[in-house]
Amino acid sequence: QVQLVESGGGSVQAGGSLRLSCAASGATGDMGWFRQAPGKEREGVAAIYRAGRDTYYADSVKGRFTISQDNAKNTLYLQMNSLKPEDTAMYYCAAEDRVRGYVLNSRNYNYWGQGTQVTVSS
Repeated sequence: QVQLVESGGGSVQAGGSLRLSCAASGATGDMGWFRQAPGKEREGVAAIYRAGRDTYYADSVKGRFTISQDNAKNTLYLQMNSLKPEDTAMYYCAAEDRVRGYVLNSRNYNYWGQGTQVTVSS
């Protein structure tokens, strides 16, 4: 049984940093971070796949966010730097044995955490 629990969200000023964590028990395979702002669709932020050999980022976060995983701790991370107000959203961790298709498409993941809120003020 896969269980994903996010943590690390909070409120920061623009230009600040946060590191999100996702404790992933029972999850093997591909993983990703997604976010959803009020009134907007869930969007993919970053993914790590092919046993951690590859990463992929949305253009909006490229160069600012870094996805990584610690297999010994079964934890997925999202380091977020140079945060902007438009990064404000609920952030979700997702997992799938093997994503078939676009790795930032939320429909390609079956396992989800409950989310952690990130708020960036200007």
